[in-house]
Amino acid sequence: MSAADEPRSWEEEFETIVGDQGMRYAAASSGGGGVGIAAAVEDDFGVGDNAGIESESWKYQVVEFLKGLAEMSVVLGRGCRDIVKQNLMTEDCYVVKKFGGPCAKIGEKLRFLNEYLPEDRNPVHAWTVIFFVSIIAIAALNVNPEHDTVTPFIKKVYIHPPNASRILLPDGRHLAYWEQGVSAERARFSMIAPHSFLSSRLAGIPGLKTSLLQEFGVRLVTYDLPGFGESDPHPNRNLETSAMDMLHLSYAVGVTDKFWVIGYSGGSLHVWAALKYIPDRIAGAGMVAPMVNPYEPRMTKEEKYKTWEKWTPKRKLMYFLAHRFPMFLAYFYRQSFLSGKHGQIEKWLSLSLGKGDTALIEKPMFEEFWQRDVEESVRQGNVKPFVEEAALQVSNWGFSLADLKIQKKGRGKGIILWLKSMYSQAKEELTGFLGPVYIWQGMDDRVVPPSMTNFVERVLPGAMVHRLLYEGHFTYFYFCDECHRQIFSTLFGEPEGPRPIEIEQTPIQEDNEDTEEVTVGDSALDCDHLSSII
Repeated sequence: MSAADEPRSWEEEFETIVGDQGMRYAAASSGGGGVGIAAAVEDDFGVGDNAGIESESWKYQVVEFLKGLAEMSVVLGRGCRDIVKQNLMTEDCYVVKKFGGPCAKIGEKLRFLNEYLPEDRNPVHAWTVIFFVSIIAIAALNVNPEHDTVTPFIKKVYIHPPNASRILLPDGRHLAYWEQGVSAERARFSMIAPHSFLSSRLAGIPGLKTSLLQEFGVRLVTYDLPGFGESDPHPNRNLETSAMDMLHLSYAVGVTDKFWVIGYSGGSLHVWAALKYIPDRIAGAGMVAPMVNPYEPRMTKEEKYKTWEKWTPKRKLMYFLAHRFPMFLAYFYRQSFLSGKHGQIEKWLSLSLGKGDTALIEKPMFEEFWQRDVEESVRQGNVKPFVEEAALQVSNWGFSLADLKIQKKGRGKGIILWLKSMYSQAKEELTGFLGPVYIWQGMDDRVVPPSMTNFVERVLPGAMVHRLLYEGHFTYFYFCDECHRQIFSTLFGEPEGPRPIEIEQTPIQEDNEDTEEVTVGDSALDCDHLSSII
């Protein structure tokens, strides 16, 4: 019998009807065919592997969801674009009326840029993409990974133990001071130096060497202003009380003769007060970059303009607040130098510095000195003295610098005073400060601009001004040995060293018997001499 006539199994018959679909059925086991068929179905369709079915279904659902989300976003974007065109891009729209003309003009001027685009690109779409891509690229370039990952070290303010010498003032306050140079007995010249804003008695003349003080025989006394350092605050401070504090200090430290005053920057404010209120005790004054009230009514418009234009906007705001609303300064001070953390001087005081000053403040020597001086200045943590000092700089001083000008004292008006002036030959009295005033001004100073010194020179013709061509605010006064020598030579002349100590020689007393014999002998000789004359 042929193969075609041989009987076929049901599986072969099923294949001939439905065709070969790639399904394979395992042969029935000896225990029965039902179990083998069930196993084959599970094997081919994965009915027995539930985990595989779940993983494939989740992947499929996520992919389809993302596709649908993308299609919906595209449709939404097109819909928004159509709404904008229909409502905002019409001729009657306010935006088109307001900005349509200028935008069209700008578009005409920039139309030549379309030549750089491919011919099949819409300029509106192309330049929009280029614009946003440029913004993203610039933002990415401005990101500094080192700045994001490295946290800068912030040094906290350390309050040192008290170590200042103090005197008791007549009103019960204590004033802290510091002495440098030769002793009071050997000093040829005595100098008293008030400090500037955000400073202390430790400043004095920064970097001044003791050997230079010894060479010129100078005794330098610096002190803390009320409320600064270790000095007690004053309940009602003004420039006259500041001059009185300086006077009491001079007597307390044994300065009985006239003394010199030296001021730097804002410290010159108290030097001006000393020249006004205690001129008889001042031998002379030396000032470096002296501060003047920027609201001084005697300043010309040009002097005011050249002064204010050198300052940063924040510094101008600080002066305005100090002049009008000083109470608001407390907020800014607590956020900066009273925050308990160290910071940069140009940021705290909103300074605009030249190249020389910028290079100087970046040196470790300056930073160490500055931080120690600030720590002493803010020791008490009280914001009131700083607000008072800032307000004093820009308020009414109670006098004008023109009052310090040397001039004849007026005799007053009236017939009696006129008759006295006719018949009396009294000497003409002079008013103002009669001693010398020396000023050093850096021409690259942006903190105390040269226009302030020009004003001082105009109202005080007797002041001797030294203009320093390439010096800034700090470079001539801080850590400059040659500069310090020039200042001392100008003030005191040639160095002569300290005064020699005078040794008092006590006479040697002899015994009483010898003394009487000598006396008697001398008397006898005198008598014989007188008798011979007679």
